[in-house]
Amino acid sequence: MIHFTKHAREKFDILKEHKFQISREQVIQTINNPELIDRSRYPLLIAQKQINTNYVLRIVYKKENSNKIIITFYPGRIK
Repeated sequence: MIHFTKHAREKFDILKEHKFQISREQVIQTINNPELIDRSRYPLLIAQKQINTNYVLRIVYKKENSNKIIITFYPGRIK
């Protein structure tokens, strides 16, 4: 099961204010089928997936039993 923290739920509107629209479905698809998982900040995990030619979507989350708790997410520019 996937749970969003209060901050993660608010992040949709924050990004929208900055003209960057991310959908709940994009976040769920990224966490379920990432192109990369960064484990360097374990126990936090960062799932990453390219969303267009210029950006990837990064999801910061942690696992608790069979749940994935989404802490935040953000777009990252591809270099």
